[in-house]
Amino acid sequence: MVLEKAILATITTDARKVTAGASIFICETKEEMDKVAANLEAILDGISHALSDEIYIIVKH
Repeated sequence: MVLEKAILATITTDARKVTAGASIFICETKEEMDKVAANLEAILDGISHALSDEIYIIVKH
């Protein structure tokens, strides 16, 4: 079985808005969240999508 589409990670500055599932990375500031999302995008070979000002997800397409 090959996963072709999946949420690989969630990055947020508000832990109250996310639940279990993909790995969750909690950041102190939006700038830190932007940097973590960019790094995870490269490391995981995924694409970063902003769901709101407080939440990014890294998706494998």
